[in-house]
Amino acid sequence: MSIAMILFGSVGFFSERSGVPALELVFIRCICAMLFLGLFWIFSGKLRHEKWHVPEVLRILLCSVFLILNWVYFFKAIEVSGVTVAISIYHLAPVIVMILGAFIYKERLTLIPVLAIVICFVGTLAIAEINRTASVAEFFSPGLIFGLLSALFYALLTLTGKGFKYASSYAITTIQVAFGALLLVPFVDFSAFNGLTELNWFYIAITGFVHTGIVFYLFFDAIRHLSTQMIAILVFLDPLVAILMDLFITGFIPSMEQWIGIVLIFGGMALTLMPKKKATLI
Repeated sequence: MSIAMILFGSVGFFSERSGVPALELVFIRCICAMLFLGLFWIFSGKLRHEKWHVPEVLRILLCSVFLILNWVYFFKAIEVSGVTVAISIYHLAPVIVMILGAFIYKERLTLIPVLAIVICFVGTLAIAEINRTASVAEFFSPGLIFGLLSALFYALLTLTGKGFKYASSYAITTIQVAFGALLLVPFVDFSAFNGLTELNWFYIAITGFVHTGIVFYLFFDAIRHLSTQMIAILVFLDPLVAILMDLFITGFIPSMEQWIGIVLIFGGMALTLMPKKKATLI
């Protein structure tokens, strides 16, 4: 799990150097992951023993739609606002899961989660540098909107994919990326792949096979052996690696307001790891 999160933390660095737009990069990721995970699925022998239930297959396909939209908006956010800002807003997803879960699954919100939501919201305002914007339209910049949409679809993916019982992890992930590639075909501009250098293709291959194929394999193989709290803690390795690479390799320097926002968002998310109180607010 640690290896998976550290590897995925570098996806922004490689995607920025791939030389292809967000949608085309997601399409390539789906193709690479389909080949990688499909081979694992076949050679593991699980393909022959799968139990197919139509309602669950339909949920897997719906998850695929949310997964693709999550990836497209995440890479669009990186294109527009940079890795550090995009990854910080993207990791509001756990907070969105808590909010939606309270209404969809009638889960109770306790004091600590509500406090975390407020802190993360203030952090988002700081990252968007609301004090420097002259109007509401200027505040809702494309980078902020893309980052929030990516977090929203990641949250929907998490909630929709909750509790698969019959399909194996290989089946779930392979079907998701295969269906995602199929959905994207009509929208892909294949001319975007013309004129790419060998280095561009290297970054694309790493993003496809390592950040999608290997990370998916490691992630789904690890989560069955770990507690929910341990998973929540290890997930923090992803944005930590992303921000450190952005600072020391790409040279991005956040403003003071953005630093405060980053600290607030991750501080708010850290609160969600604390033991829940019995008193509820919703």
